[in-house]
Amino acid sequence: MSDHLIFSYGTLRLPQVQRARFGRELEGRADALLGFRLETVKITDASVVADSGSDEHPVAVPSDDPGDSVEGMVFTLTAQDLAAADAYEVDDYLRVRADLRSGEKAWAYVDAATAEEFRARRLLNAQANAITLFDEIVKRDLIAPGRREREISDDIRDLANEMFGTTRHWHKRIVRSGPNTLFPYQENPPDRAVEADDIVFCDFGPIFEEFEADLGRTYVLGDDPVKRRLADDLPVIFEAGRKFFADDPGMTGDRLFAEVDRLSRERGWTFGGAIAGHLVGEFPHEKIDAADIESYVAPGSFTPMRRKDKAGRIAHWILEIHLVDTERDFGGFYEQLLDLG
Repeated sequence: MSDHLIFSYGTLRLPQVQRARFGRELEGRADALLGFRLETVKITDASVVADSGSDEHPVAVPSDDPGDSVEGMVFTLTAQDLAAADAYEVDDYLRVRADLRSGEKAWAYVDAATAEEFRARRLLNAQANAITLFDEIVKRDLIAPGRREREISDDIRDLANEMFGTTRHWHKRIVRSGPNTLFPYQENPPDRAVEADDIVFCDFGPIFEEFEADLGRTYVLGDDPVKRRLADDLPVIFEAGRKFFADDPGMTGDRLFAEVDRLSRERGWTFGGAIAGHLVGEFPHEKIDAADIESYVAPGSFTPMRRKDKAGRIAHWILEIHLVDTERDFGGFYEQLLDLG
């Protein structure tokens, strides 16, 4: 996205601050930030004080009263403007996606001390909604013999809309069955009809309240013991990988990938993906550049995973496990939040 909506309740509304930081005055419209209340913070950054004319700035703090709101203005910023706004806001503030009275979603700089709890809660809520969606898929028998993968994918999309309102998805929707379960995410195998004794996996990335979920689950239709063993091993390897991550504060994507690959081989499977996870967050999260291996749980990703992004937010991660049996031509997939929950 080239343009970003940003909600300001403080000094970014001042013409002199806009001229100093963006080189022009902005046109905006009135709105309100829902679920927050105002407090005051003392500013010590001399350049910020000079631009704003004050060392006392308002700061929005999440409120326990759902009726609370903060009045302000909505502006449209370019990516360059947003970077300039990030540079202006001191460490007391953190940029998050939040709800406005108008029904829109916008970036807002809120109290840094409580913002990470706000973000974590939204990410966990998004995942809980995705789990509820997947549970309903099973209840409605959407995955059944004779149904085509694309048909099932469209039905899951419609079910998400039925359950949660019009739901966007931040990556392509995936339903794969039989030999198609061997293919990693980036491939696009031909649409296939599910068979009676198939293994099927779903990988969906719905967006709830501007926060991304990313959930993968595997289903076995028949009684094949090897397919059932693979499906049962997926969450076991996921939890072992999560523990490995939790036990090492300096964990890198390279080291975590190597461990889940080892765990997969230990249980008799081949790891089927070139990556084992990625960054996740507000939509759109910090851009995952295919050339930037540090955005992934993958070989060559040597930056510690416990870090902050360019805006100062804690990096959150998805762990994904793709197991395949190359001799029998099938696989399975499981993914969800790594560092939360």
